[in-house]
Amino acid sequence: MSNPGTPTLDQLNILLAIVDTGSFAAAARKMNRAVSAISYGISNLEAQLGLTLFDREGTRRPKLTDAGRAVLLEARAAALVIDGLRAKVKGLLDGLEAEVDLAVDVMLPSERLGRVLRGFREEFPTVQLRLHVEALGAVTAMVLDGGAGIGLSGPLSTGVPGIESRLAGSVPMVPVAAPDHPLGRMSEIPPGAGREHIQLVLTDRSRFTEGQDFSVMSPKTWRLSDLSAKHALLREGIGWGNMPLPMIEPDLVAGTLVRLAMPDHVGGTYRFSGIWCRAKPPGPAATWLLEQFVELGRKDRELEGMADV
Repeated sequence: MSNPGTPTLDQLNILLAIVDTGSFAAAARKMNRAVSAISYGISNLEAQLGLTLFDREGTRRPKLTDAGRAVLLEARAAALVIDGLRAKVKGLLDGLEAEVDLAVDVMLPSERLGRVLRGFREEFPTVQLRLHVEALGAVTAMVLDGGAGIGLSGPLSTGVPGIESRLAGSVPMVPVAAPDHPLGRMSEIPPGAGREHIQLVLTDRSRFTEGQDFSVMSPKTWRLSDLSAKHALLREGIGWGNMPLPMIEPDLVAGTLVRLAMPDHVGGTYRFSGIWCRAKPPGPAATWLLEQFVELGRKDRELEGMADV
C-alpha cells in the first residue's frame, strides 16, 4: 500500500500558480521566484505524492495529467481553507482601520450612497474615507488590484476568482430618449426600431469588459465612460440608451426624457454586490459599510417582466 507524503502549503501554491498563469515562467514571475525554483517545487511535490502532475512532453505549455487534475481540486479546497483561516486571524488581530477605500458602481443611486456615508461619518468619525466611483468591471478590478479594500459592484463581479460577495440590492435599467428624438415621438415603437438610431452605451477599460457588450441593440453606438455625460447627451436628443430609473425619474416627471416602450428591449435588472478580496477581509469600519448597503438593498423592489442585465 502506498503512503504519499504530506505536501507543503508552498508546494500547493506553486501548483496553483502554474495552473492559473499557464506556465512555469509566468508562475515564477507571479511568485517573484526563479523558474528553477518553481520547477524544483513541483518536482518535490510529485515526489511527495508519488504522482506525475504535468505532462511535459509534446507541448510548450504545462498540461495537467488526470492525476494532476484530481490533485488540483484538493489543492484549491486547501487554499480556500487557509484563506479562511488567515482571514479569521486577521480579523482578530486588526483594530479599527485608519482609512477605508471604497469603490462604488456609478449605477448606485446617489441618495443611497449619501445616506450610507452620512451614517459612516457619524459612526466612525476618526476613520478617513477614500471614495472611487467607477463603471461596470472597473469596481471589481480596483478591489482585485488593491486600489480599494471593498466595493459595491454591479453583476460583473459574479464568479470572479478571489472575490467574496454579498447581494446588495438592485436598480431597474430602462431605455429612454428625449421627447423630440424620433423614438421619443413614436406612440408605438415597432420591433427593431432601436437599431436604426444611435445607442449611447456606457463603457470602461477594465479587463472584465474587454470585448463584451451589455444590453447593446443598435449597430450605431456612441460609447462613453461617464454616466453623467451619457445623461446629458440623452437629454440633448443625440441618441437613446438605458439608464438607472432612480437617476432619470425627475426627467420623466419634467418631460425632459421619456421612457421608451420598446417591445424587444424593455430594460433589465442591474444587481449590486458588496465585494472584497478573500485574502484581504474588511476591517470593522469597512464591514459596517458593507452591512449598510446589504441592508438597504433588501428593500429594493424589482419591476415585473425584467430579466437580469
